[in-house]
Amino acid sequence: MNASLLAILSDAERLLVAQTEPAELAALDEDAAIEFEARIRRTRNKYVGQYRRGASARVAEAGGRGKARPENTRAALKAEAFEEALSRASRRVAVLARQSAARLRAERLAAARAGRQGRGPAMRRAAIGSARKGPAVTPEPTGDRALRSPASEKNRAGTRALGDRRQAKRDSR
Repeated sequence: MNASLLAILSDAERLLVAQTEPAELAALDEDAAIEFEARIRRTRNKYVGQYRRGASARVAEAGGRGKARPENTRAALKAEAFEEALSRASRRVAVLARQSAARLRAERLAAARAGRQGRGPAMRRAAIGSARKGPAVTPEPTGDRALRSPASEKNRAGTRALGDRRQAKRDSR
């Protein structure tokens, strides 16, 4: 990272940015990397917000955003430093997510192959006597298929409101 960007950071902020070095990030597992990325993102958002609020407050007296910017360089530099740190952390999270997805895909394919060869869950179902494949039947619909899900309630309310608007239009004639 640029030495001028590091110079404006406090010790705690410099430590946070130092944890985004490749050697430090390599020690994190996927969950820890996601949590760390969230910490970096919150800090970046803090300084971006400070920069924008400070610049917008000076627009009236300076006469424009471009003229107000030079007085707010410290917050802009801190935001830039954490933006760079966030990009490193995000790249590491992406690498770990790709590895995890590949591992899960390999496991699913292995389970599917084992089931096709008669060694997996499909063989057990046949032994029980159920030729049906797919999820177990439940007495009532679940999830999006439920009669009273939030999505269906919203859809129902929208339909009702549409009818009410049409009726009001007719009544106003």
